[in-house]
Amino acid sequence: MAMRLEPKEIVKRADRADDRKEQWRTIYEECYEFALPQRNLYSGYYEGKTPGQNKMVRVFDATAINSTQRFANRIQQALFPPYRNWCRLVAGNEVPDERKDEIAGALDIYTEKMFDVIRQTNFDLAMSEFLLDLCVGTAVMLIQPGDDEAPVRFTSVPQYLVSLEEGPHGTIDNVYRKMRLRVDVIQRQWPDAKLPDALQRMMENKPDEEVELLEATVWSNELGEYCYHLLYRQKREGSKTEDAHELVYRTMSVSPWIVARYMKVAGEVYGRGPLVTALPDIKTLNKVKELVLKNASIAVAGVYTAADDGVLNPQNITIAPGAIIPVARNGGPAGESLKPLRSAADFNVGQLVINDLVMGIKKMLLDDTLPMDTQSARTALEISARLSELSSQMGAAYGRLVTECMMPLVNRILYVMDEKNLIDMPFKVDGQVIKAVPISPLAQGQAMDELKNVLEFAQIAQAVGPAGQVAINQERMLDYIVDKMAVPRDIINTEQERQQVMAEMQQMMAMAQGQQPQEETPDG
Repeated sequence: MAMRLEPKEIVKRADRADDRKEQWRTIYEECYEFALPQRNLYSGYYEGKTPGQNKMVRVFDATAINSTQRFANRIQQALFPPYRNWCRLVAGNEVPDERKDEIAGALDIYTEKMFDVIRQTNFDLAMSEFLLDLCVGTAVMLIQPGDDEAPVRFTSVPQYLVSLEEGPHGTIDNVYRKMRLRVDVIQRQWPDAKLPDALQRMMENKPDEEVELLEATVWSNELGEYCYHLLYRQKREGSKTEDAHELVYRTMSVSPWIVARYMKVAGEVYGRGPLVTALPDIKTLNKVKELVLKNASIAVAGVYTAADDGVLNPQNITIAPGAIIPVARNGGPAGESLKPLRSAADFNVGQLVINDLVMGIKKMLLDDTLPMDTQSARTALEISARLSELSSQMGAAYGRLVTECMMPLVNRILYVMDEKNLIDMPFKVDGQVIKAVPISPLAQGQAMDELKNVLEFAQIAQAVGPAGQVAINQERMLDYIVDKMAVPRDIINTEQERQQVMAEMQQMMAMAQGQQPQEETPDG
């Protein structure tokens, strides 16, 4: 029998993972403060428990906030467009070629069923929040079974609440999540939860009391599965120690967590996003904007010097709008009693610095690819140019998103659907037998570039003559075009259907040729 981790051991591992994440706290906290203040939980609050405080006290410029939002929207439209299929299930390399057409139709049905379920859920909303965190560097999503209206429930969990551990191949194996919930919500969310006596008493006396929970998903080498634990952390009265009670224990072959890193440095667990790269410019721009605004307020309200018999003490001077500074005299014995102080600020220089910083931030956040979209209809060439430029700027991040986000996402959704008997899934999307192929606008843009080269070659081969014409396998070329353009297989004839149509066409041509001499000889 495989050994099962004790609650105390899980808590220790979670605390160690949390301590290792602490070195990322400063850089992540600043990214959220200046670019994603609405998702900043580093002030010590839990998800959904922020008391409506002002999170933008130190923010004087909204360039990073706006560009981050556009970054997330652009990535979502390019990779996970709402109300569109963004991937399809196809046969992998281990499936013989003669059987690929046989199972292609069934895989298309699985694909459509999956997206029918996705459209009933909050996937688009959760994905938009997920991509906002991805701009910082690390994004986390939890996928759980839902109810009849929404069979699958997607939750974008703020990175602050999650600690991660890598496996031997650089993938995320273990995920620990801190949360605070009301006692009466626990059994509604986990019907199989076994509450200890302390929680039972709390349910009776204080059902609205919040308690601290730990959600842990740990890979077990012995089981070859993920072990899911829900723990209640109870602090002892008058002591710094605590007890851990296991409320829920499950095993599953597919992790409920989707963890994506925009860019990853070797040896690091957490990712680095474009906001980390742009952070120095963001902080500088914010400071310059603060100084410009302060100088502007001084220019409007003014700072004055007033003639006084006292001696000027620089340590007691406060430069603020409307301030009056006492001086011995204002311009000689007969000077003015009150005189405005000339400002040393150069607003032109400040504006030049601001413009340069804004352009740099937008470039790093992929917000300067092409002129802004307009309401007018865009041409296919413009759409292709936008996608091509976005693809080149994302670089390796696109491949990482497909590997760490899209593939596990499809696997988990199909796993939950199979659990809820919404689909009869005799396979696993492993990339060998069955694989998920992106058909998002960004993937389609890349495929069209490849297809263009093939079509140009076909035109050149046709122009060469018979030697070029026989060099191309027309059927394979058509199959290649179908795959690249993501054409549904149910509208394409199978190999047998093609042979049947060709035989019918040859028969009709033979009959027409047999009738032609009779039509040309009226004498009969």
